[in-house]
Amino acid sequence: MSTNVVAGIHPHGRLAGKNAIITGAAGGIGLETTILFLREGASVLMCDISEPALAKTLSKVMEMTTYVSGRVDTARCDVSNEEDVKACVEKVDEWGGVDVMFNNAGIMHGDDADATATPEKIWDLTMNINVKGVWFGSKHAVLSLRKHNKQRGSIINTASVVALVGSATPQLAYTASKGAVLALTRELAIVHAREGFRFNALCPAPLNTPLLQDWLGDDKEKRHRREVHFPMGRFGEAIEQAQAVVFLASDESTFVNATDFVVDGGMSKAYVTPEGAPTSAPQNLGK
Repeated sequence: MSTNVVAGIHPHGRLAGKNAIITGAAGGIGLETTILFLREGASVLMCDISEPALAKTLSKVMEMTTYVSGRVDTARCDVSNEEDVKACVEKVDEWGGVDVMFNNAGIMHGDDADATATPEKIWDLTMNINVKGVWFGSKHAVLSLRKHNKQRGSIINTASVVALVGSATPQLAYTASKGAVLALTRELAIVHAREGFRFNALCPAPLNTPLLQDWLGDDKEKRHRREVHFPMGRFGEAIEQAQAVVFLASDESTFVNATDFVVDGGMSKAYVTPEGAPTSAPQNLGK
């Protein structure tokens, strides 16, 4: 489905005229980023493995972005399949080529455990989506940028704060995959720096998103083991990550490259967390 909503004026947003691909766009960080990108003047191809979820999400996006100057479209994409990723990038080639690639799709499987209990099939599944998917997205974004003779490009890869600090509650395949994303992102940033293509890794803390909340479920101890470490007394929200992605995608961040862009409410810097009531969280736009 393709939707082109025009406000009747030239776009003046922070991402005006940029074409963006967002994977994992049907919820969480991907959904919030889609809304903000459109509000800032970008055109967005929303990619996700679930077509029903994309259709539902597109309705939410249209409600929250009534007056925008860019276009929005959806495409089913299994990021572990290179042909799917290539097809999405080629779709945006029809718009003038990719300017921003947000490799956000990821998985945290409920059977992910420690070194002795993680099934090999869960390890392979996690690596295929979380690492290979980022590689494919980065590869085809670079090819598109070159094809259209772009002088600037921003590729943002979703890693995690667990790539920087160890977790005593095991999620081995996920943690290892996100560490790989950091290394991959840094290398690509240096390799392509002279082409003007920036690569940065977003490192969120645990968030109030369906991915994590479904994984935590009703396990109060597992949930408390995470919540207790937040200096601000709460999980982060997807929109707080999306705001960071807008900055990394924009020309405001032209000298920001190869960073582990940590958005964790201070969690990874805390020794002892403060006491008292938690801070209030911002409202996500896609709810």
